[in-house]
Amino acid sequence: MNHFTRLLVTTCLSASAAAFAAGDVSDYGNSSADPVLATTQAAFAKKDWAAAQAGLQQALAASPQNADYHNLYAYSIRKGPSPDMALVFKHYGEALRLNPKHRGAHEYVGEAYLMVNDATKAKQHLAALDKLCFLPCEEYSDLKKAIAAYEARRKP
Repeated sequence: MNHFTRLLVTTCLSASAAAFAAGDVSDYGNSSADPVLATTQAAFAKKDWAAAQAGLQQALAASPQNADYHNLYAYSIRKGPSPDMALVFKHYGEALRLNPKHRGAHEYVGEAYLMVNDATKAKQHLAALDKLCFLPCEEYSDLKKAIAAYEARRKP
């Protein structure tokens, strides 16, 4: 396999992994292999955050070492009507403790920090993503746009 082919294969695999890691289970081609992800995907599609949370709570009880479940659970709480931000940060923190290179958790915790007006911490996660993404990645781009939009809203 030549260098270009290896790079192409690595890029494609990274893109698939990034979609999964970011919590966008609708873009993850094999979510049906994991019933938790399939259920979460259906709940996210309907914006049924309570159902997503319930399913992910059960999944976390059975698999507390699963960084993806922690990331998606925090995401579902954050997107819900009255997010418990302490719980959101706890689960994003756990996802990153279990997998410090979890790009989705870095993106989403950065967005959560913007929700509580802490752009400094959001930018720290943007810097972490800059180091993690060999090539430009969606998580970095999305968080960078979110920070720019946040800062534009904050200008007098």
